Amino acid sequence: MKSKFIYLLLLVSSIGFAQSVNDYKAVIIPLRYDFLKFDNQYRLATLTKVNLKKAGFEAYYANEAFPNGYNERCNLLNVDVLKDSGFLTTKLFVIFKDCNGKEIFKSEVGKSKEKDYEVAYTEALNRAFESVYALGYKYDGTPAINNVNTGAVTPQGSVAAVTAVAATAAVAVNVPSNNTEPDGSVLFAQPIKNGYQLIDSTPKVVMKIYKTTNPSVYLATKGDLQGSLSLKDNQWYFEYYEKDTLMSEKIAVKF
Repeated sequence: MKSKFIYLLLLVSSIGFAQSVNDYKAVIIPLRYDFLKFDNQYRLATLTKVNLKKAGFEAYYANEAFPNGYNERCNLLNVDVLKDSGFLTTKLFVIFKDCNGKEIFKSEVGKSKEKDYEVAYTEALNRAFESVYALGYKYDGTPAINNVNTGAVTPQGSVAAVTAVAATAAVAVNVPSNNTEPDGSVLFAQPIKNGYQLIDSTPKVVMKIYKTTNPSVYLATKGDLQGSLSLKDNQWYFEYYEKDTLMSEKIAVKF
């Protein structure tokens, strides 16, 4: 009787989550998970993509060029793989998050007692994906962006900083160039706490941006530079001061 109740509970939960993931057209895969030292170490990024495809998802690495129709960042899910602590046991689970970092689905834990890391991670990840397969994913054609809550968390002091930049907007602006980066590349947004990190195709973290109460304005850091990233006429601009001169750089960002 108890086992039937647990099965029913998991079934109801799976149905609820399936209705959520079905709102998203595709999934973005990072090349490196937090518990790894190198990109695609143990081929876990590759294995994630294989499993996502098997589960019915369209899946793309974060540094890939997305095809037409996949440019709206909030219609795409972000996948992450987390490692849980365990004595002599490798434990992994899969998490799907939306463009604001909100958790949409968390898989059951996949376990392995293999001693070889590559074998253990492969086995654990494949088992974690079993509960993803159970979702029976199928894109329902409803854009997820219609249901996205644009409310944002504001880091300490961000309102004052953004206000200060806005107050000086009337000052003559020096625009160094119209290029996005030195090679004209697009930066890809990956969710972090309270914002995103923008990576190039290397992939290398080029900028970090943090949410404010205005979804069109982010606090931004680029190396030693600090300023704001603002959306103007459907184009993002990184604005900062250099020797008392307000600088503005056009940045191509794929959210």
